[in-house]
Amino acid sequence: MYEAPLPDDGETYALTPFKFRDPDFTARGEPRASVELTRLETLWINTGTLCNIECVNCYIESSPTNDRLAYFTAGEAAAYFDEIEALGLNTSEIGFTGGEPFMCPDIIDMAADALARGFRVLILTNAMQPMQRAHVKDALLELNARHGAKLSLRVSLDHFTQVCHERERGRGSWVKVIEGLKWLAANGFNIAVAGRTCWGEDEAASRAGYCALFAETGLAIDAYDPADLVLFPEMNEHRDVPEITTSCWGILGVEPDSLMCAKSRMIIKRKGAQSPVVLPCTLLPYDDDFEMAPTLEEAARADGRMFRSGEVKLNHPYCSQFCVLGGASCSVG
Repeated sequence: MYEAPLPDDGETYALTPFKFRDPDFTARGEPRASVELTRLETLWINTGTLCNIECVNCYIESSPTNDRLAYFTAGEAAAYFDEIEALGLNTSEIGFTGGEPFMCPDIIDMAADALARGFRVLILTNAMQPMQRAHVKDALLELNARHGAKLSLRVSLDHFTQVCHERERGRGSWVKVIEGLKWLAANGFNIAVAGRTCWGEDEAASRAGYCALFAETGLAIDAYDPADLVLFPEMNEHRDVPEITTSCWGILGVEPDSLMCAKSRMIIKRKGAQSPVVLPCTLLPYDDDFEMAPTLEEAARADGRMFRSGEVKLNHPYCSQFCVLGGASCSVG
């Protein structure tokens, strides 16, 4: 019988004081690493922080009551799509994240607009009730019929067992997400699954567990393909992690160009704000120091505490945990 692992809460080693304080130098006085935007492959839109469930360790604290990030509108999204075209940015992908994107009233219109313009569209979802409403299903089926090759949905399934998944997402969440996955698969959607690595298992064990689940549920998802099953490293901004210096690139064998902030940006709209704002990546929605500018063109020239003319300083624990040491990216490529 499978024995469910306990999650690694990451609280054993608290973040060392004075780390991630100075944008230019680490706590040891070494030059902090930074990453330059080389191309805008993916533009992320945060559709809002409201969600139908409240997960135990959601990095963005999404819930049925958290509306710190307001719903994005189709008109606001269209303005950024227009700007991409006007600037000749050759952006290939539009990603929608949340919160739960299918709670946003304009999600279908935004996705349809992006697809009609030739972008690939990736929607991150829990595949539960908001996605499974009849009118949403009908709209998704129409989008898939028209643009199926360019439309993908990545479904959050925190573990390959019900008990662990529901530790994070609550009782009853497993049945709903499996139902949503089966519906997407039965109707020919491009689907992927996002799991987590907080369970103390090695990658081989995780992929084998998901492989068995996919076979059991009849899902044609390759658990051994990192694009089909993305295993995200855990994020905890209070846990001690190394700061990334300019010398780390050579030591770790990591290319700055491989990081998410070298090829993507995220747009958010804060509750009560008059306009959206550009951020370096999907992970830092609440840190005002990482706000760049209202438009993509201005963001490329903006100077701020954590960036200079599009060059992002890796001055946050998530930069280390998720991107450099975790080797993760929210995008497809």
